[in-house]
Parts: sequence; structure tokens; C-alpha cells
Amino acid sequence: MQIKDSVIVVTGGAQGLGRSMAEDFASQGAKLALLDMNADMLDDAAAACQKLGAADVQTYSVNVTDEAAVEATFAAIDAHFDGLDVLVNNAGILRDGMLIKCKDGEITHKMPLQQWQSVIDVNLTGTFLCGREASAVMAKRGKKGVIINISSVARAGNIGQTNYAATKAGVVAMTVTWARELGRFGIRCAAIAPGFIETPMTAQMKPEAVERALSMVPLRRWGQPTEIAHSARYIIENDFFSGRVIEIDGGVRL
Repeated sequence: MQIKDSVIVVTGGAQGLGRSMAEDFASQGAKLALLDMNADMLDDAAAACQKLGAADVQTYSVNVTDEAAVEATFAAIDAHFDGLDVLVNNAGILRDGMLIKCKDGEITHKMPLQQWQSVIDVNLTGTFLCGREASAVMAKRGKKGVIINISSVARAGNIGQTNYAATKAGVVAMTVTWARELGRFGIRCAAIAPGFIETPMTAQMKPEAVERALSMVPLRRWGQPTEIAHSARYIIENDFFSGRVIEIDGGVRL
């Protein structure tokens, strides 16, 4: 599938990896629907995409955990663009913490249910809802399409990320399942599993945390958002890529 003039929906499109991918698609002449909860940042991202050459940019302030809101948003996208070609399921959050803490035989902390549930709601349920609605639009219109889910190398398990790792493993399981279910409609599904990527979030890390993180990367550097965007472009353009995960981690998972 060519990116030029394709209608591409990006969740979490106002910042970070989502914005980087949106800008990359814009430079290729795509039509964009950017979804995020931050209306001000959405406007800024849309302006940047327009300057880069996007054929059309529409923004939608939406909480991806709200089923009715997601349904209404994809109906609005379908109506405005006469369908859609690509969904990048990028919206996600972190709420890191240890499962338990124990000192001298006493439990001093347990991960609260809300800390678990909030990550499940955004990273897993939000991905499910947006994937369901996008695939419904594609199938209804009889158009081939692509769904890209953003996972993480943390899907293999990572200390302090019980909730996040579980969601990112679930995202990959959904990707494979959707590839098998939706292939009959000409809809391909794939995932990208980033490693340590330089974003505003990583910029807030303490120097010792940065050093510890980079010591795990054989290439000894952060990945760049543009490298994730390049991977998304590859998935879209390669019409035989489906049901698989691209790991962009600098060799963390050797």
C-alpha cells in the first residue's frame, strides 16, 4: 500500500512516537486523523503535519477507553474521509511499580488495583476498541487495510512493569489473532516492539537510570522516533507483511 493519499489514523498522535509517525506519514503526502486526549497538543501536531505536506489533517480529542466515544470518532473519520486505510494503535501509558515490597518479613506495599487497571484500560482495551472500529470500517467498505499495534520489548517481562508488560504481550497476541481473522478481508495486522527510544518521557529520567538503560543496549544509544516511523512505513508498504512483530531495540533482545 502506498502512503501518499492513504487515510492513516494515529492514536496518541499529539506527541512522542505517535507524532513522529504522523509527521513521517505527512511528509509522504498521507491524509491523517490524529487522536489524543490533549486538544492543544493535537492542534500543534496537526499544524506541523500540514507544513510537512499532509493532504488533509483532522484531529479528534478522544479517550480510547470510552467505547461510545471511540465508536463516534471512527464514524466521524469514516464520514469525513470516505473510509480509512491504516490504523496505528499507539496510545499508551506507563504506571510502573513493583508487584509487592517486603521488608523484614512485613509487606510494605502492594501494587494497587487501579494502578494495574488504568494501564490495562488504555494499552489493551483502548487498542482493542480502536482496532475493532477501524477493521469494521475497512471490512464494511470492502477496502484493504493495515493495522499496526505498538507493543514493546517489555512484553517479555520487565521488573517493575507487571501491568505494562502484560498489556504489551496482549497487544502482540491480538495482532496475531487479528491477522488470522481479518486476512480474508484484505486487512493486514502487524506490531512494532520498540526498545529504549529517545522521547520526552526518557528525557525526564535521572542520569543513573539513563546509564543503566543504555548499558543494556549493545549499540549503546537511544533509538530515535524516526526509526520507529521508518518501521511503520515498511509495514504499510510491504503488502505481504502480516501477523508478525518488528523489534526495534538496538539488540536488547539478542
